[in-house]
Amino acid sequence: MISVKNLTHHFGPIKAVDDISFDVEKGQVLGFIGPNGAGKSTTMKMLTCFLSPDSGTASICGHDIIRQPLQVRSSIGYLPENAPAYSEMTVNSFLNFICAARAIPRRQRKTALDRALQLCSLNPVKNQTIETLSKGYKRRVGLAQALIHDPQVLILDEPTDGLDPNQKHEVRQLLKKMAPDKCIIISTHILEEVQALCNRTIIIAQGKIRADSTPEKLKTQHNRPLEEIFRTITQN
Repeated sequence: MISVKNLTHHFGPIKAVDDISFDVEKGQVLGFIGPNGAGKSTTMKMLTCFLSPDSGTASICGHDIIRQPLQVRSSIGYLPENAPAYSEMTVNSFLNFICAARAIPRRQRKTALDRALQLCSLNPVKNQTIETLSKGYKRRVGLAQALIHDPQVLILDEPTDGLDPNQKHEVRQLLKKMAPDKCIIISTHILEEVQALCNRTIIIAQGKIRADSTPEKLKTQHNRPLEEIFRTITQN
């Protein structure tokens, strides 16, 4: 569902993403991890057509990110690290706006909205303005807008940021439930989350892929906890 080929991006003289290639299939939950400045968010922004690569390309559900950006955006649900929202809108009105932006037919919008509210446990606050919500609820609104059109591919940057332990558990259970029918990339600094959710891990540092395996295989291969493996690989 996702195929990345020799993707590269510079910010001035800094090579943020350095000729990376990987594929992600349906049913995979990929933990895309690395230290700050490793190139994770830049890669995600290229995959979601917010940034153009300097060289290389990628395809999502068969659509090229350079030649077919509208089709790519239709195929994905994207939760950026700082998900934008209109703070003066209620949760209901904002998600209705997202339904319209996603061109969900009017007769299907109530079903899509009700599903997103239920999945993300937002019914208790659906009539509140977004500016009055806690950080955890705002994050759930961001997740709801990514899910509302039931996309084949999810690209999530720190999906449980700001959530309390119970909310984190709920989101993890939700992603596990959806995983068999979708292709999911999760960028996170929480290695516990990688072990709990992901059946594959890519470690990136200085714009290059340093490891690509399952969390269990990495731990077996290196005979140490994932946190120590992460430090060793990214510091070298």
